Amino acid sequence: MKKKIIPGTIPTPDLHQYLLGSVSPRPIAFVSTIDEQGRKNLAPYSFFNAFSSNPPILVFSSNRRVQDNTTKDTLHNIQLNMECVVNVVSYNIVRQMMISSVDFPTGVNEFEQAGLHEEAAEMVKPPMVLESPVNMECRVKEIITLGDKGGAGHLIVCDVVCMHIEEGVLDEQGRIDPHKIDLMGRMGRAFYVRASGEAVQSMPQTQTLPIIGYPQLPLHIRQSKILSANDIGILSGLRALPNPDEIKTYLTQYREISELSLDEIHQKAKEFIAQDKFQEALMLLMCKS
Repeated sequence: MKKKIIPGTIPTPDLHQYLLGSVSPRPIAFVSTIDEQGRKNLAPYSFFNAFSSNPPILVFSSNRRVQDNTTKDTLHNIQLNMECVVNVVSYNIVRQMMISSVDFPTGVNEFEQAGLHEEAAEMVKPPMVLESPVNMECRVKEIITLGDKGGAGHLIVCDVVCMHIEEGVLDEQGRIDPHKIDLMGRMGRAFYVRASGEAVQSMPQTQTLPIIGYPQLPLHIRQSKILSANDIGILSGLRALPNPDEIKTYLTQYREISELSLDEIHQKAKEFIAQDKFQEALMLLMCKS
């Protein structure tokens, strides 16, 4: 049984929380801007993501406040000079980021309030957050207004003109290591998620054909009471089913398989999958097909 929600039939704050709890976790854009008087502003936005790499485009939304339908200093500053810096939020600064989300009066420097330090950008006027492991200098291409009522967003489309990446978060191949960068994600209400450690899983999957596909798996695999849906998904994403000769050779090498029940085969295959021995799990299962 699923609860049905029709937008417009419940209060906006309630709908807001249903959306945030469902579209979750979300990355956090820690956005620094500057106003016409040179005053710095720093604020987090979790309606945010990357949408293109050529050109490199980030988009975040600065929403109207639900309670009084006012807009935020970030939007004002960007409308003024069409520049910003998008800084990422690591675990080490998550509580300081949360301080910057407090609704300070216009003109208050959130860098100072949160105990963070400014670092001069190279191609835009707003400063970068020194403590952030990645800073993306942006020129704003477009601002798309989505509505005029409380809760309505303004999509701010940003062209990344320069990135700064802390070398300490890179692995031996020069790529960002999720455990080293230790990013935080936003969820509903007061919930956040730390994207490192056991929460991060490597799940390689080819993006090109051929793959086996779910319908091609034998029925006893698809209807297994022991293998999980994710286990079966892993198997269906492999390149090809073993051919009869390969199965025959496998059975010759491991004659004890013929003495195992179907449930025992499935349990052993599940153990192989847990050890990332996907091909061996598939071969074992095909011996009963």
